[in-house]
Amino acid sequence: MPAVFIGHGSPMNALENNRFTEAWHSFARSVPAPRAIVAVSAHWWINATAVTAMDAPRTIHDFFGFPEELSRFGYPAPGSPEVATMVVDALAPAWVGRDMDSWGLDHGTWSVLAHMWPDASVPVVQLSLDATKSPGEHMELGRRLDALRDEGILVVCSGNVVHNLSLIEWSAGESGRDWAVAFDAHVRGMMTSDPASLVDVAGHPAHGLSVPTPEHFDPLFYLAGIAAQSGSPAEVLVGGCVLGSLSMTSYVVG
Repeated sequence: MPAVFIGHGSPMNALENNRFTEAWHSFARSVPAPRAIVAVSAHWWINATAVTAMDAPRTIHDFFGFPEELSRFGYPAPGSPEVATMVVDALAPAWVGRDMDSWGLDHGTWSVLAHMWPDASVPVVQLSLDATKSPGEHMELGRRLDALRDEGILVVCSGNVVHNLSLIEWSAGESGRDWAVAFDAHVRGMMTSDPASLVDVAGHPAHGLSVPTPEHFDPLFYLAGIAAQSGSPAEVLVGGCVLGSLSMTSYVVG
């Protein structure tokens, strides 16, 4: 199976159709039916590595201030304790906790999968982001996830390359400030040529503005690790900045 990083943007993308959501949908139509999905979402950022291991993960509405329609949205994909065990084994000797009831599928996962598999037919487990880990440690976990692709498992990493909500320009439409476009382009160069070099991305002068907090960027380290392990640089699935300070760029590793 391939692996993918999705720039998920606003949770409203779950309900909307635009060129980004159309690209997510087209990607899913282009790949074999997965045995299961392992999702690495920016929105499960805790001080440990954990994987959901329940049979029926709940839909988590981890946002506020959006239309009631979004809060009623459900994505009833089954879980898979079996695949959760596969994740635990793949990441060994790193410790991975099995989460039986505290989490589920957050909007970083279901807002994307709602366009990929709208019937919620594919089992999904979520892998948390350990806030205590360094970029290199996240990338190493990504390298270990690469083995799951041979088992028919699709790894979906979900975040944003540029994510600075404090500088959003609601009138900017599909455009980005110069610093956001420059950082997005820099990351694109790394991912499409030498994904392992992403560990040094903080050296870019626009990193501080583009990544004021790490949780939305960290999922990209997992795809970079998969790419580095497989020896196959990433390709751009869809690209571009919106609202001045948000990148919707997505990548795929075949």
